[in-house]
Amino acid sequence: MARALYIHWPFCARKCPYCDFNSHVRASVDHAAWQQALTADMRHEAERAGGETLESVFFGGGTPSLMPPALVEALLTEAERLWGFAADIEITLEANPSSVEAERFAGIAAAGVNRVSLGLQALDDQALKFLGRLHNAAEGLAALKTAQGVFERVNADLIYARPSQTEEDWRAELSRALDLGTGHLSLYQLTIEPGTRFATDVRIGAFAPLADDPAADLFVLTRELTAAAGLPAYEISNHARPGEESRHNLAYWRYQDYVGIGPGAHGRRGGRATVRHKKPENWLSAVAEHGHGVAEERVLARPEQASEALLMGLRLAEGVDLAELRTRFGIAANGLIDRERLCFHASLRLVREEGSRIAITDAGMPLLDALLGELVAGDLVTA
Repeated sequence: MARALYIHWPFCARKCPYCDFNSHVRASVDHAAWQQALTADMRHEAERAGGETLESVFFGGGTPSLMPPALVEALLTEAERLWGFAADIEITLEANPSSVEAERFAGIAAAGVNRVSLGLQALDDQALKFLGRLHNAAEGLAALKTAQGVFERVNADLIYARPSQTEEDWRAELSRALDLGTGHLSLYQLTIEPGTRFATDVRIGAFAPLADDPAADLFVLTRELTAAAGLPAYEISNHARPGEESRHNLAYWRYQDYVGIGPGAHGRRGGRATVRHKKPENWLSAVAEHGHGVAEERVLARPEQASEALLMGLRLAEGVDLAELRTRFGIAANGLIDRERLCFHASLRLVREEGSRIAITDAGMPLLDALLGELVAGDLVTA
């Protein structure tokens, strides 16, 4: 049964040039209609994945901090009625640091949100302009200060490995970010995603992405600085003080059940994968017609679930317990992992093996995608 709920708010004030998330710009939004539709979508999921109290709720987007606090409160009230909340529930909302949105923080906290994830993205005005952000560095820092005074826990997002960024540049910027005092940092290398404006810019030669080797050096530097500051990497791009890890994201990476509502939201519940209609208008029409926004729901075979669990779990510093996964998904004893490739990469100290648990080492994390392709067995056989 699901213990995590994801709510997608698809609207943004402007589409960032690097973003391939399901986000849309609209001149106006009918908040009453969206409350009604999100509530219906939530009830549909509760009928199929109820029975246990929620341990986390996550408002993602898009830009959920554009939601009226009253809408946030109404959705949380309904979620608590449907599932119940754990006493220490983590309720996260993603926010952008424009001054208008920062003013909403007190109302959002009063609605029940106790953790905010703030999209700073950079601490330099020139970099923010390049990234297409609506705020400048001073506004970002002011919003962070406001958030730290309102919410129990705060995460800050930053994007690095930007074009021409040097180790000296990133050391100074990340050191400054670490001094800001958040208990969690999400630090992502700039990736040129297909279909984004940046993909077009690269294709026409407007700028060149940072080369792989310098980007890898920045990755290593990131791990060194965050570990020294007491925020070690617990996932390939996420760093936290012990105990301040994102419980919601850990549910994904540990392959626990979660439900997703709203346009484009994905879910995993009871061995089934769900996907909502992506375009906001199509999702609204589906909810009006069917009482939910599901575009696709399918049963996941146990080998596919096991493969997904491996691909997600090996992102974590803790890795995965192969014996537990074999038992959970009924996979044969020699399944899950290509033993020959595991031994080879372990000899290179890219992977470590401790009993039935395997994990990617710090040296292996920059090569994660390639390692996953080699380690995860191609044909998983059920016992």
